[in-house]
Amino acid sequence: MDTDPRTVLEALIRDRREDYTALSRLIGRNAAYIQQFIKRGSPRRLAEEDRRRLARYFGIDEALLGGPTAAPAVGEDGLVPIPRLDVGASAGGGAADPSERALGRIGFDPAWLRRLGVAPATAALIRVEGDSMAPTLADGDEILVDRAVRRLRDGLFVLRLDGALVVKRVSVRPDGARVSILSDNPAYPGWPDCDPAAVDVVGRVVWVGRRL
Repeated sequence: MDTDPRTVLEALIRDRREDYTALSRLIGRNAAYIQQFIKRGSPRRLAEEDRRRLARYFGIDEALLGGPTAAPAVGEDGLVPIPRLDVGASAGGGAADPSERALGRIGFDPAWLRRLGVAPATAALIRVEGDSMAPTLADGDEILVDRAVRRLRDGLFVLRLDGALVVKRVSVRPDGARVSILSDNPAYPGWPDCDPAAVDVVGRVVWVGRRL
């Protein structure tokens, strides 16, 4: 998982099509401030108020920008509750994304989540709908999505395309300039040559659970 604040901020700016200068002015700094922080490492850390404003603006946990990491809420059974969102990620024609209301929560071992590199605050369970990712993913599977990972790399990702959520395999060209968005089921088409800046990334799939 990309946890360096500069990497996280750079990915957010790229994914949301933001501007270094506008963000610098948003937090009351000189026009080059954000670019220098990301590209030159100056300052070494964001000031507390700058970090708070940027986290609020992007709607993310302040810890992703270098703030203190809050300890996850652990239940009496020692498990961390991860929300099951009321959305489906289509492995077919495209599932609507009407809400992010939690249907419930499933407890996970916090040590196991750490081994996966997943922060509980940015994790969510989403159901798979359709068969375009068969045999890797089946209709009805529950996938654990790390919503902190916004930079595309080889692997399975939940993406937002035309207002719908889809789960697809991503293959990144070695130079990082283009990506392919693919279905594991050969009966479904893919998108073999995409601009990564045009891809709206929801998060990376790190685990799957299914009913037998």
